[in-house]
Amino acid sequence: MSLAQPAMAEIVLYDKDQTTFSTDGYINAFYVSSDVDREGELFDRRQSRVKMGFLPNWIGFNFGKQMGDLKLGARSSFWVTINDSEQNGTDTAIDVRQFYGTVAGDWGEVLVGKDFGLFSRSNIFLDELLSGYGQVSDTLGLVDFGGVSFGNIGTGYPYPFPTAQITYRTPVMSGLRVAAGIMDPYDSNQVDANGKAYQDSPRLETEITYQFDLAGAQIYSWVNAAHQTSDNTDSSVDSVTSKGLGYGVQAKLGGWSVTASGFQAEGMNPFYTNNAGEATLREVDSDGYLLQTSYSFGKNRVALSYGETQDDGNGLGTEADFETRGIAYFRTINDNLKLVAEYNQLEIDAAAGTGLGEDTDTFAVGAVLNW
Repeated sequence: MSLAQPAMAEIVLYDKDQTTFSTDGYINAFYVSSDVDREGELFDRRQSRVKMGFLPNWIGFNFGKQMGDLKLGARSSFWVTINDSEQNGTDTAIDVRQFYGTVAGDWGEVLVGKDFGLFSRSNIFLDELLSGYGQVSDTLGLVDFGGVSFGNIGTGYPYPFPTAQITYRTPVMSGLRVAAGIMDPYDSNQVDANGKAYQDSPRLETEITYQFDLAGAQIYSWVNAAHQTSDNTDSSVDSVTSKGLGYGVQAKLGGWSVTASGFQAEGMNPFYTNNAGEATLREVDSDGYLLQTSYSFGKNRVALSYGETQDDGNGLGTEADFETRGIAYFRTINDNLKLVAEYNQLEIDAAAGTGLGEDTDTFAVGAVLNW
């Protein structure tokens, strides 16, 4: 699934004695021009960049070995930004988003290690603009950010942050598959108090997917969820129960593809499913949806996208609506090279005087190489 959108064929480096070792990779860069219009006039500007898109660059390594009735596997992937900091020179950020092992058999598969979470997983991996650019909110610090753009994170779904986990997946049963796992929990009520946030149970996440054919169309549907509670040793600090529900469907018929997905959450960060940055959360709501369609003809694909997230205050600390509209053109040169052009409009609607209101238009054109 993580490789579903930028289609790739791994390079097998070793295949002998029921043992395989292979590599895959992804490299992209865009010329970007963003026209920023924020509340007031202090930050209004047109900023040009040369940077990577929604997906970082990565190189991955895969291991597999058949041991009797068990299939052992492992994956490590190293994700790299090409945008070095002006302060740190060539100190390029490298992060490991996948480092896990698997044990599989007729009974299913167990994954142990670090991988993307289950809640919101299919929402992002089946985004039609995954290999494009997406939104770069200046309010969120993304226009000048050294990392990726945000795609539709915060405007349709939260990011299923890679995390330590133990996850079981059933075999595919007539198109149906169930995944359930325990994840490393996060602090959501660590405030300036004498106490310490803690979780006496891990975070629970699950995803159910179902793929089938209907009237000549290929249908992929899913439901995913997350739940955890964070307490605090300071009795004056309220516990925070975080829970989320994601869902969606993608239909493909001929050259057409239509995708509709959404989520509802309470006590969760609307940008990151692991509450990166340890924001103090409240049991308030956020919800969003993403509507997309694309048409492929020959070596060309055109995609339209509209996404929105409504947050009651866990993202920026105050109620705000985030909305994006995008159109992208993808031209496949060969199996390993693709050209991309995209236009994106971002709007943040927040109360006047908060300084959070924003309208940013972004044009991006670039190339994607993969193997």
